[in-house]
Amino acid sequence: MLKTLCEFLDSNNIRYITMHHSQAYTAQEVAQSAHIHGSEFAKTVVVRLDGKLAMAVLPAPEKIDLDLLAAASQAKEAGLATEDEFQESFPECETGAMPPVGNLFDMDVYLEEEMASNEKITFNAGTHTELVQMSLKDYLSLVKPKITRISRSYSQ
Repeated sequence: MLKTLCEFLDSNNIRYITMHHSQAYTAQEVAQSAHIHGSEFAKTVVVRLDGKLAMAVLPAPEKIDLDLLAAASQAKEAGLATEDEFQESFPECETGAMPPVGNLFDMDVYLEEEMASNEKITFNAGTHTELVQMSLKDYLSLVKPKITRISRSYSQ
């Protein structure tokens, strides 16, 4: 997946860096392993909106609020997609390490508004050991996510 992602970024003249880190599975573990602040590490949550798969992108320490997502997407039903439902949509990716680049997977992307003020965005590049970091401005212009409130803090 990293090769496909980098080719996509290169073809769109996007500047980025790749990083390797020790194997980690949760977004918080990845952020810590790579020494990235949790608010700048984007985790991708695959959701179903009226039966169609989409991506919700939020900071590592946050959890998705399906009611907020349903309202933002104007979906009658919003739910977490199961691995069985989305696995074939990401054939080059390890489960749970999908990059939040809906263009590559024909999926809409919803970005937590809290992330929109960051200078950079860092995310899994298809494996549990590889990351891509780029400017948020470039990410927004390339992916064109809908920026909206879709998460709440674990502390709430």
